[in-house]
Amino acid sequence: MNEANPAQLVPYVTGGAFALAFVFGAVGNKTDFCTMGAVSDWVNMGDKNRLRMWLLAISVALLGSSALQLAGVVDLSKSIYQGPSFTWLSYIVGGFLFGVGMTLGSGCGSKTLIRIGGGNLKSLVVYVFLGIAAYMTLRGLFGAFRVGVLEKASITFASGQDLPSLLAAATGVAKATWTAILAAVLGGALAAYAYASKEFRASFDYTLGGVVTGLVVVGGWVVSGVVGYVAEDPQTLQEAFVATNTGRMESFSFVSPLAFTLEYLMFWTDKSKIVTYGIASALGVIAGSAAYALATRSFRWEGFRDAEDTANHVVGGILMGFGGITALGCTIGQAVTGISTLALGSFLTFAAIVAGSALTMKYQYWRMT
Repeated sequence: MNEANPAQLVPYVTGGAFALAFVFGAVGNKTDFCTMGAVSDWVNMGDKNRLRMWLLAISVALLGSSALQLAGVVDLSKSIYQGPSFTWLSYIVGGFLFGVGMTLGSGCGSKTLIRIGGGNLKSLVVYVFLGIAAYMTLRGLFGAFRVGVLEKASITFASGQDLPSLLAAATGVAKATWTAILAAVLGGALAAYAYASKEFRASFDYTLGGVVTGLVVVGGWVVSGVVGYVAEDPQTLQEAFVATNTGRMESFSFVSPLAFTLEYLMFWTDKSKIVTYGIASALGVIAGSAAYALATRSFRWEGFRDAEDTANHVVGGILMGFGGITALGCTIGQAVTGISTLALGSFLTFAAIVAGSALTMKYQYWRMT
């Protein structure tokens, strides 16, 4: 396939992304996979089962992605995560604001798509505001602040910001060796923690949600990095990853794809616009969730409770759009896909998201009491 015309590969890339996202949407709906809900259960009730499901997803994605890397199937350094520029302030501020936003908006980007598929009109509003804010952060008003202020606080690592490269540079031990060690230790520890709970082990849904989410991310790397890889584009004479918005290898993330989906709809007649990996993945999640909801007769229309509820969701969408672009990802894009590359920025973003969400929940509880 890699010798084919890049245009011929587009249907395979977008079709693969849609299929994987469809499975994720259906399983996410069935298992109630929700990263905001995971933090909420933990902070408000001391229940860590959905948090364990999220960590299991990270474990599976990390182990699978590292196996692909070590086998030479993909090169994760060709993604956006392992770049040399460690924009630490962007990761912290963006991640924190994303965490605040997903709490106000009743779910992260992926959960927003899943809830839309289930008939939630509130999430449709979040989708629109998230997408607009994300686009403004990519190329508009918010982008000036992102680039001119936040990204100025940066550290450049010549070897790349992924932990195996950093440790290899510091110790002289091969990067592949560190990749294997870190993946085995961290991935194994997360899986062991997840299954240390008897209640977690007793529920098939917890395992299903965690394993499928992790495998979908691994499959995403294959679709983008193998099926859509062209060693030499006949027009540019450079390597290319077909139908990706970043021009690099991608797996699943749900912030910028929402922005590009809105852009595609608004510029429908512009023939230069095509359905990309990200757009197909966003549509796939909605379709998969809707299919499950309709098949199980759980599809329900749901609207806003009052003006405050509306305002919370609007603000939440805006914060997620700005935060997700600034931090280079969301609770899936950074905390699962990014961590599967062992990028230092992904770990920092993950911590910032959880902190932002947890503190917002504490504030909401304080207001009520």
